Amino acid sequence: MSPDAGSAPAQAHTSALTAEYADLQRAMAEPSLHADPAAARRLGRRYAALTPIVTTAADLDTARGDLEAAVELGADDAAFAQEAAELAVRVSDLELRLAELLTPRDPDDAKDVLVEIKAGEGGEESALFAGDLLRMYLRYAERRNWKTEVLAASESDLGGYKDVTVAVKAPGAPAPADGVWARLKYEGGVHRVQRVPVTESQGRIHTSAAGVFVAPEAEDVDVEVVPSDLRIDVFRSSGPGGQSVNTTDSAVRITHLPTGIVVSCQNEKSQLQNKEQALRILRARLLVAARSVADEAAADARRSQVRTVDRSERVRTYNFPENRIADHRVGFKAHNLDAVLDGDLDAVLDALERADRAERLAGHR
Repeated sequence: MSPDAGSAPAQAHTSALTAEYADLQRAMAEPSLHADPAAARRLGRRYAALTPIVTTAADLDTARGDLEAAVELGADDAAFAQEAAELAVRVSDLELRLAELLTPRDPDDAKDVLVEIKAGEGGEESALFAGDLLRMYLRYAERRNWKTEVLAASESDLGGYKDVTVAVKAPGAPAPADGVWARLKYEGGVHRVQRVPVTESQGRIHTSAAGVFVAPEAEDVDVEVVPSDLRIDVFRSSGPGGQSVNTTDSAVRITHLPTGIVVSCQNEKSQLQNKEQALRILRARLLVAARSVADEAAADARRSQVRTVDRSERVRTYNFPENRIADHRVGFKAHNLDAVLDGDLDAVLDALERADRAERLAGHR
């Protein structure tokens, strides 16, 4: 049983959230809300976040009332005494569940994300591995019924990717636990592969790596981009090997002067479309940069040992000869690499989420 589950502060907090939930229900019933899709989505996300808390709190109140009655009747009836024992277990489980739900979550959990994969050491083999990682995330998104959109890509000569950025979006307004960021935020870092490359004639196993960067997609209210802070250059798109694939200056490079962040997009034939894609990526990177500064400045910021968006940290190894995947942050190992690369990521992500949740609970006590 959680020591805080029945405390007065926790009960007051739950009551405040229940009142907010009722206010949200009234606001979402207003026809005028749907004239502003962004506001409707924000309210929908908050409503989805509060639903499990309010539902669990109501179930807990009911279970506590039933337990009190069963204890009273159990003094004279063995059947009620047995029911009281079962209800005591249910109350304890619900208290723990409510304590978990009340523990502050990552504020970005319900957000959609941008995933950038960049080839690292290993030349063409690294680029091919970057392509394997892209396919893995696309297949995982397909399993979750998420939509994906490749925003920028630079292909290698053999069909891999030197650099690729994909947007991943959940339908509707998911609860934070089901958000794209909630699941994919653990993927940032160096992913290492051990296998015989297609370019290897002697059959020797090589080790190469690709970097993954995951960022919550920023909304206009999250990041303000001042036009005067941008330098926008246009150039002709190029394909593998650097050959020109377009006769017009449709590719766009945006430099954010205050931070030095540079984003390039050349996937679309339209210069305007490439500019919009580049701005989406830039906003996401600026949001991550702003959050990182805020975390450093906050004395009580939670320093997660699980989540990272730093491409310099080795997080996972994919060993093809042994069909093995190993996540080095939580000691996860499994011999189903073929299934994982086909999008079966839930087992490793669940292990990372459990470790993260345990740390959040420990830090909140």
